[in-house]
Amino acid sequence: MRTLCITLGDPCGLGPELVTRHFLDSGESTDRFLLIGPVPALDRELARLGAARFFTPIDSPDQISDKGPGVYIHQPSELDGVRFPPGAPCREGGLSAGVSMDAAIDVLQSGLAQGLLTCPLNKAMLNAAGFDFPGHTEFLAEKLGVGRDNVCMHLCGHDPDDPSPKLRVSLVTTHPRLRDVPALVTGERILHCLRLTADFLERLGLDGPIGVCGLNPHAGESGRIGDEEITTVVPALEQARAEGIDVAGPIPGDTIFHFAAKGQYPAVLAMYHDQGLAPLKLLHFSRAVNVTLGLPYPRTSPDHGTGYDLVGTGEASIDSFRAALDMLRKLVGEAE
Repeated sequence: MRTLCITLGDPCGLGPELVTRHFLDSGESTDRFLLIGPVPALDRELARLGAARFFTPIDSPDQISDKGPGVYIHQPSELDGVRFPPGAPCREGGLSAGVSMDAAIDVLQSGLAQGLLTCPLNKAMLNAAGFDFPGHTEFLAEKLGVGRDNVCMHLCGHDPDDPSPKLRVSLVTTHPRLRDVPALVTGERILHCLRLTADFLERLGLDGPIGVCGLNPHAGESGRIGDEEITTVVPALEQARAEGIDVAGPIPGDTIFHFAAKGQYPAVLAMYHDQGLAPLKLLHFSRAVNVTLGLPYPRTSPDHGTGYDLVGTGEASIDSFRAALDMLRKLVGEAE
């Protein structure tokens, strides 16, 4: 039986609502789910919805091994008695997100769970609580001993009920200032992201070339408006092909996504954040999944933020959460 771990993220945001609404509607499961976060945040949502508990509290994550299929929750002791006001950013929300992440990492490393889904957190509040990480990706990479430079952020449209082509986008750079991007786009980094993306596609059973964006407009026009394609991107693609990775490019960013959306490229490697994620969110805003490539354990997340303004309104979509959970199941595979 596989065990999937889910952190509630910032409990002042949408995480508790997404988890509650999903499990109230999902029915029976053959999986074990270990939620990590404050129990009162889930009870708050249950009270709002007039529903009974769908989960069983456990004192220690170790106890999950003796449980059957179902939903269980562990509240780290550091969160006992802490209040989490819904719908507003606060240090306590960042504390809960960080403490829950630490506990989830211990769960993964001890073999108690095979994959992790993280609900949204607020990066500023995470830092205010004393966790010096830009977000989940860097937190996981460092704590799991991989290193920030050895993971790749990947976002993909995912709908288990719709087989039509979806955009899948890996990023060479994540959240630097735009003026810092060219220096961060190195041949080594491009090649590393291509390797991780190719492995991800193989795990999903997808074939076809990874389309690679140029850095400059029109992919540099043969060096007339930038030479990074010639000096950096092309040599990295040649090395990728020598390793047996199917790649195409560099292709101008203003055209590649048209063809990728039609299925010509099962994934695209974009050079910077908005180049890749603007078209993806245009098409898959409510059903996009964030996947961290390069970690020793599968990790997914809904592709949206804490949504403080939507907390308690019932208007938030849970489609991205459900897509993230379905993707996690695919990446973990069936339990032995």
